[in-house]
Amino acid sequence: MNCRLPVLREKTAKLTTSPGVYLMKDQKSEIIYIGKAKNLKNRVTSYFRESADHTPKVASMVEHVYDYDFIVTASEYEALVLECSLIKQHQPKYNILLKDDKGYTYLCFSEEPYPRLTVEKNKKKAGTYLGPYMSGYVAREAAKEANRVFQLPTCRKRFPEDFKKTRPCLNYHIKQCMGVCRGCISQKDYAEVIQQAKAYIQMGSTDSVKRMQEEMERAAEALDFERAAMLRDRIAAVTKAGETQKIMDAALEEADVIAMAEHMGTQCVSILRYRGRRLFDKETFFFQENASREEVMDSYLTQYYEHHRGEIPKNIVLEFAMPDPEMYEQLFTNFAGRRVHITVPQRGTLCQFVQLSRNNANEELAIRFNRTGREVQALEELGAVLGLPQPPQYIEAYDISNLSSTSMVCGMVVFENGRPLKKAYKRFRMKEHVTQDDYACMKEALTRRLKHYLAQDEEGFSRLPDLILLDGGQGHVNTIAPVISGFGLHIPVFGMVKDQKHRTRAISSAGGEISLSANRSAFHLLTQIQDEVHRYSVAYMHSIHVKSSYQMELTKVRGIGEKKAQKLLLRFKTLVNLKQATLEELETTAGINRTTAEELYGVIQEMTGGNSTG
Repeated sequence: MNCRLPVLREKTAKLTTSPGVYLMKDQKSEIIYIGKAKNLKNRVTSYFRESADHTPKVASMVEHVYDYDFIVTASEYEALVLECSLIKQHQPKYNILLKDDKGYTYLCFSEEPYPRLTVEKNKKKAGTYLGPYMSGYVAREAAKEANRVFQLPTCRKRFPEDFKKTRPCLNYHIKQCMGVCRGCISQKDYAEVIQQAKAYIQMGSTDSVKRMQEEMERAAEALDFERAAMLRDRIAAVTKAGETQKIMDAALEEADVIAMAEHMGTQCVSILRYRGRRLFDKETFFFQENASREEVMDSYLTQYYEHHRGEIPKNIVLEFAMPDPEMYEQLFTNFAGRRVHITVPQRGTLCQFVQLSRNNANEELAIRFNRTGREVQALEELGAVLGLPQPPQYIEAYDISNLSSTSMVCGMVVFENGRPLKKAYKRFRMKEHVTQDDYACMKEALTRRLKHYLAQDEEGFSRLPDLILLDGGQGHVNTIAPVISGFGLHIPVFGMVKDQKHRTRAISSAGGEISLSANRSAFHLLTQIQDEVHRYSVAYMHSIHVKSSYQMELTKVRGIGEKKAQKLLLRFKTLVNLKQATLEELETTAGINRTTAEELYGVIQEMTGGNSTG
């Protein structure tokens, strides 16, 4: 508890209601947090309330606040601009900071008679540079594609010094190099190819094809059919390469598409940079912040574009709406010195590009946490569809199984980070309800599970799930929701609804059904969970039935009652172990004499299909 809170509250009571920026300071007068506010008094007061429900990060910040300063501005927009500038200047400890200390990658056309296209980390080498590229991978792929399409040499030979000194390499024979080493192409013609390669990299396939088509027509008119044929083949290569790329609408020729994914408390922001109607570059940033996605995105956008003012595109496409988007448009327009538009698409082609950016974020998170992109995406989709504050990392699912209205059991399976966690599986044999009543049995199982959690008497029950799934519909949800709230807990609970063919159809809440048809990854995960909990509960029910049948067979031996039969099954666990038991072991376990043990041995051998040897 911060002993300075009474003083801070007293100071805040006199604070202005104007917009502005506040600077939280520690005991050493160092700035530890900078924020903006439309109403300074309301915003700062929220930190120092007695009943404030802060995130761990904010709570830690408040604990270290000794005093604060503030700067009044004329508008919320001015507060945003000032906040951005001050964060860049002071780098406060508790602000979400964009770490932008990586080196950038460039494409370089070397300065020599026959230039080469290479990837460089700096500009030390003489030549013409394109970039910078935030992603080294994208730069390498761009260089590889341009070298292949235009058949540029990638060997270490020097031209024209090495003309015709050796035989052409393999790349020439498989038509991936024009064969400059043969000395059959002039410096002038080679320079034209280099210009075409530059145009292809800078403007994309559409514009470069248009220019080469014009050159091909001029060559044909001049009866230079050899050159026309060469250009025709090059156009075909460029067109084929362009087909594999995402091409944007002409209206969004220049845009950044930004989306976000989250996994295990880590957020990944992905930015796809489109220039000249083609995917030009990709960049990702990771944050480990206990904050809302809006807060993370706010900090990311303002800091990123403050760092890259000269690279702000005409259009910024976002996955979700920011508060007051007009204000951010104004800020980025100010940064860029020209008009910048922010778009949040709801349908159509742009949604596909947003999905592509989100998929990239999911894949980056998957690599970091040794998961698959589908697993990360499935959890994110499931959390979004169910309206959860974050993707559910720890899921428990329950299913009731029975045989002929008897042997009522409940199986509990656990999925952690999208994968089965079999060591955490649990089984419940009904004690209070032995007849067929799914609602009552589900209620008993969940009650016993939550009691174990509160008592902390068993390791497997010591953790609460982020989500509870029930094999059933709205009735099951309405039965279990009061049980959870009765324990003073807040755990989202939903039902898994099947169709007539016993396949997952939808998910049920207290208010109705939610379709998952548009969320393929989430749908597949839910189906996997439902199939697994059904398999597990049915297997447990069958095992009980088999043991019960064995127990009945054992009680046919005179002197073996239900308790002694149960002792034998508990001791040896499986029929194989029971078959291999010696007479002495049977005597000791069941507490019987030799004669009874011999009779019991014979019955066991008959049960297992063995031969009794006495």
